[in-house]
Amino acid sequence: MPEYWVERGIGETRHVLVDKGEIVEARIEIDDSVPAGSILQARLVRTGRHAIARADSVEYLLNGGAPGKTEGAMISIVITREAIGTEPWKRPLARLAGDQPLESPSEAAQELTFPTQKDRLADAGWDDLIDEARSGLVAFPGGGLRIAVTPAMTLIDVDGTLPVEELAMAGAMASARTIRRHGIAGSIGIDLPTVPGKAARVAVDQAIDAQLAKPFERTATNGFGFVQIIRPRRHASLFELALDRAPFEARALLRRAARMTGAVTLSANPTVIAAMKPDWIAALERQVGGTVTLRADPSLAMASGHAH
Repeated sequence: MPEYWVERGIGETRHVLVDKGEIVEARIEIDDSVPAGSILQARLVRTGRHAIARADSVEYLLNGGAPGKTEGAMISIVITREAIGTEPWKRPLARLAGDQPLESPSEAAQELTFPTQKDRLADAGWDDLIDEARSGLVAFPGGGLRIAVTPAMTLIDVDGTLPVEELAMAGAMASARTIRRHGIAGSIGIDLPTVPGKAARVAVDQAIDAQLAKPFERTATNGFGFVQIIRPRRHASLFELALDRAPFEARALLRRAARMTGAVTLSANPTVIAAMKPDWIAALERQVGGTVTLRADPSLAMASGHAH
């Protein structure tokens, strides 16, 4: 039976869906973000088709406008898409809160005690998931995926050593699993090997439909092996979060360090050390029960920070 888990860490909260001991869906919620599904009181600063409301100095673009409301009025809004750090030019999205709020499956999640001696998230594959997000590489038997985030869409390139039809099928299934595991949404393009014959392409499409949780829309795989998928976008994928590399690596290092006790020294690349917030360090000191010292080491790669 699939289980939703929530692990509240330093600087972030980790949400996962685990099935048969493996993470099948994951999301990282940054502490200072306003998550999708939140209901806020906001002031309507612009009416019309592209209405804008402001709450706590943040402007939200209202899907469907604000019919019946006047400029300057206080309104209740539901966040439908969080602010995306890699797209600062886009306002987060919201709608009037008169309808049923967005459902969040994490509401029924099991809250994990953190840190504990047994790392249940790591046992389910969390560290591998983070490695995939930071590298953009996902391996599968006989091939691999290379994921690239662009302003227009997330692109997935499939390559490998299997025969063409086998590679296309395996790559399609791996792509669908990766989309779900990493929370990729919005416009997604998958570049599969060129598969001759309509029947083989239909089989590839059916494999995607079987692996990828709804709702989504997709095109049929074309003769060049390209298929486009559209999924509702409520928050940043793990690949998008990893683009803001220094804070991403800083939070990952804090998760590893939180399992230690006593005085701790964090050694990391200078950009990672610079991303450490004072309240994060204070929280870590409370968890480990000792002083935390930061040591910047230019010889360390971004992902090579360590605690001792």
